[in-house]
Amino acid sequence: MPLPDDYLVYPARRHGMDHERYGWSDLFKRPKVEWPNGAKIALWVMPAAQWFPLDSKHKPFRAPGGLSMPFPDYRYYTNRDYGNRVGSYRILKILQERGIRSSFAVNGVIAERYPQLVQDIVEAGHEIVGHGLHMDQLHHSGLSGDEEQTIIAESLSLLRELSGQAVTGWLSPGRAQSYATPDILVRNGIRYACDWANDDMPYVMDTSAGQLLAMPHAYETDDRVVMLDFHHTETSWVEQIKDRFDVLYREADTYGGRILSLPLHGFVAGVPYRATYLKEVLDYVLGHDGVWVASGAEIADAFSAQINAERAG
Repeated sequence: MPLPDDYLVYPARRHGMDHERYGWSDLFKRPKVEWPNGAKIALWVMPAAQWFPLDSKHKPFRAPGGLSMPFPDYRYYTNRDYGNRVGSYRILKILQERGIRSSFAVNGVIAERYPQLVQDIVEAGHEIVGHGLHMDQLHHSGLSGDEEQTIIAESLSLLRELSGQAVTGWLSPGRAQSYATPDILVRNGIRYACDWANDDMPYVMDTSAGQLLAMPHAYETDDRVVMLDFHHTETSWVEQIKDRFDVLYREADTYGGRILSLPLHGFVAGVPYRATYLKEVLDYVLGHDGVWVASGAEIADAFSAQINAERAG
């Protein structure tokens, strides 16, 4: 059967990017960013509290970390559940021991299914970041604008009501978006999003509802990606984080403040035999001078204040 005449017609086929969300720029030629007290590195730790439905439909695809055995997949459901019952609390303890205030990416339904976990995260002084409704409710362009608006609004309402926080940060399940996701996020009070893994520093995105800050939430050194997807060892993960930090730390001398983001999962870094490696990573970073421990909102505030001042000047 022949292809339709318009099969290869792509309206954005041109030189440059196929969207107009932001302008391209060279990281190493941008104005320097200064962190509080002259810090070289902003350490941004972001564990994720996630719920994978036992009857996951995997539409339009299986979310990273999603259940993969025939229903009922108790093997992986309970493994993921371990993260919310045990692993997240082990991570909370490690952070508390080091005085680290982090950002927790939390599925909206966690507020219904594990309300005590959300309350404990808030009481420990951490920021709540919206992480979609649950890990089988993915954002994609097969959703209508109204459908996606309902999903985002519901997930944020659940988290805001229980946590008492404004919840101005966002990480989509599987980092998946539709064409309209950034616009809908801004309309729902989101100031920064962590889905686009194409930079080491924040940058401003344009949406139909105003500006959205894209935050550099690391992908290739995410604990789940390295240890479960890439099948690297825990010692290799530690080495990769240290190497990442070392490069950014050196760059800060010439190019200004940098960000070391550390994505974590309770069912990965929170298991007993990996906790020691998490401690090693954090102690290595904190053992250097000029490290500012901050939440995503604090980093976004510091960055935005400088960008706005430059534009006003």
